[in-house]
Amino acid sequence: MRKYWVAGGIGVGLVLGLLGLLVIGTYTAAAGLAGAGGRAVGLAKGAVPAAYQSLVQKWGTLCPAINPALLAAQLYQESGWNAKAQSPAAAQGIAQFIPGTWQTHGVDGNGDGKRDVWDPEDAIPSAASYDCELAKYVKDAPGNATHNMLAAYNAGAYRVIQYNGVPPYRETQNYVKTITTLAKSFEAPVGRVAPSKQAAAAIYFAQERLGTKYLWGGNGTAEQGGRFDCSGLTKAAYHTVGIELPRVANDQWNAGPHPKRDELLPGDLVFFAYDLNDPRSIHHVGLYVGGGYMINAPYTGAVIRFDKIDTPDYIGATRVTSDGAKALPTANAA
Repeated sequence: MRKYWVAGGIGVGLVLGLLGLLVIGTYTAAAGLAGAGGRAVGLAKGAVPAAYQSLVQKWGTLCPAINPALLAAQLYQESGWNAKAQSPAAAQGIAQFIPGTWQTHGVDGNGDGKRDVWDPEDAIPSAASYDCELAKYVKDAPGNATHNMLAAYNAGAYRVIQYNGVPPYRETQNYVKTITTLAKSFEAPVGRVAPSKQAAAAIYFAQERLGTKYLWGGNGTAEQGGRFDCSGLTKAAYHTVGIELPRVANDQWNAGPHPKRDELLPGDLVFFAYDLNDPRSIHHVGLYVGGGYMINAPYTGAVIRFDKIDTPDYIGATRVTSDGAKALPTANAA
């Protein structure tokens, strides 16, 4: 549910007319800019919770095989930034070390004389240190050093050396692709982010639901009268083009890279948070249509409608990609 709202001051007919032009423009832009994404440098604003940003930024430069965005992707994939996470396999903390691996590879990152797997000030440096150790083990293997490091993390350094690079295991190859893809949602792009080719159809779906009453937890099913809440609407819109987003708004945030405010295109997801330095505090999402407006399911008692995006709780946007959505950890999509 959104905290701040600004009443829409534009007629629905005018917006629909504008929307038709924007949708056509989206297809045109997608055809002309498909390869225009820039190389990432550092972390995108608001991509990492403020409590961990300085740690990720510092330790993400420990060796050439990693960078802050890649380290962030690993931590998010492992625990969803939950420092108290524990898996059925006894993996512990924000970096999900199992006890044996922690005993061997855990470091005292904050210099307090203790190695505490539950303390992010130790666990995050340990994750970076472990990555760099693996990179050293496989440094002579042909191919991309980062890909080889990730493969060693998943399958073991011996297998990377044995196969002269990423081994031909589907699980390992998927892991490498997942982390490198997910890292793009944490990167700060230096150029324009490639537009989504599916955006126009997603907008069309949402446009057809204008005027439908909001329903908390609504997924648009027949039993619910075709009603949605905010993230139910965006999930359903992208489902129509074969992209499966998580159900919760703050998990949809990592479904692709983050364009700047002046780079928004129709079809981008726009997000609103209680804490602009913490993406886990995101509480609302809408579908951008251009001109500073979005289609969204706002709150109980309202209907799906157009609203302005420029409110005090606007945290940023995500340009959804198919690979980005597939890379999201399933545990966070519940």
